[in-house]
Amino acid sequence: MASDPPAQCCTTGFLHEGNPTGSLITIDNGIKAYLASPPASKAHAGVGILYVPDIIGIWQNSKLMADAYASEGYTCLILDLFNGDAAPLNMSDDFDIMGWIAKGSSGENPHTKEVIDPIILSGLKYLRDNGVKRIGAVGYCFGAKYVIRHYKDGIECGFIAHPSFVEAEELAAITGPLSIAAAETDSIFPMEKRHESERILIETKQDYQINMFSGVEHGFSVRGDPNVKVQRFAKEQAFHQAVSWLDSHLVDKREYGVKV
Repeated sequence: MASDPPAQCCTTGFLHEGNPTGSLITIDNGIKAYLASPPASKAHAGVGILYVPDIIGIWQNSKLMADAYASEGYTCLILDLFNGDAAPLNMSDDFDIMGWIAKGSSGENPHTKEVIDPIILSGLKYLRDNGVKRIGAVGYCFGAKYVIRHYKDGIECGFIAHPSFVEAEELAAITGPLSIAAAETDSIFPMEKRHESERILIETKQDYQINMFSGVEHGFSVRGDPNVKVQRFAKEQAFHQAVSWLDSHLVDKREYGVKV
């Protein structure tokens, strides 16, 4: 495995301030989603982002991040992977995260790949049906797995942060560029998993990037404390890393080293 299964650190964090400006919508098969649209003056025509969230799903922080991607010119769609059964922020010590994945809170609403893969496909179809010809994807924690799994279904370029649950075979099968933001302290994506991922990515022959941020922990790019300088800096820089990567591979048509 290129990153370990989710744990309690996957929901630990801080609520960020702001007023989301996107819209809650329903797409194919009754799937709930959040759509953030760019201003017309900045929109990258025919380019969009599928945002695959952590286990807290569509919430204040993920909405604000989707809005931020929209402000950079990208149509951005967040999917409700969990059918209204997202995990709580700062879950209690007795929250059974693996049981929640296997069966959901009710025991009848699993959050396994057999359930989530079709939701991802519906999100990709929605983007294509609405004029998005080039699709990038960003995945956070739990969501990183599903960015990696769905290159084969039309994702051209990906960014993931502090990934969990990614299988080595899934990572080895990517068919496009991948950028990773990692935390110095991360029991789910520790040093040995980062190095394993590097070895796999070299073998893929795809463009890749791994940035590691000191002084932060798993979840920093979504749930970091904005009042702590090192956490605020890492969160902001991970976002800029994602935008720069997407800009380079989806918007900027120049080849490396070729002036146009």
